[in-house]
Amino acid sequence: MNRRSLLAFSILAPLLSSPAFAGKAEIFTGLVEGVAAGGYDAVSYFSGAPTEGSAEYKTEWKGVEWRFASAANRDTFIATPEKYAPQYGGYCAYAVSKGSTAKGDPTAWTVNDGKLYLNYSTAVRDTWKMDILGNVAAANANWPKVLE
Repeated sequence: MNRRSLLAFSILAPLLSSPAFAGKAEIFTGLVEGVAAGGYDAVSYFSGAPTEGSAEYKTEWKGVEWRFASAANRDTFIATPEKYAPQYGGYCAYAVSKGSTAKGDPTAWTVNDGKLYLNYSTAVRDTWKMDILGNVAAANANWPKVLE
């Protein structure tokens, strides 16, 4: 390794091992910093009426804040978070099915077979719905590798 290459490597090596290069977070919080599902109440999707949560009714799970519209919904989530949390950490389910990630929009959602899926937009959700079973199978095969 020549001197210039060694210098470049010594400058870049610490950056490459920093958390910024360690991969994406398991739970998407890009819409409301540090808050899952864009601040929406994950339990409310299962009644067919998604509702924004309140900081008054919150809990922490997997290192991020989850907000709820009521204490009852918060307590329901705490009892079985895996049942209510969006699949693929709230990233766009269709993007995950294609081997990538994109933001999940809490207003572009589907509940299928007892599981919540968020998509990038309602247009992407319409594409997702054309083959939910195939898309779920592909997304399951890609998750969590897409976070690397």
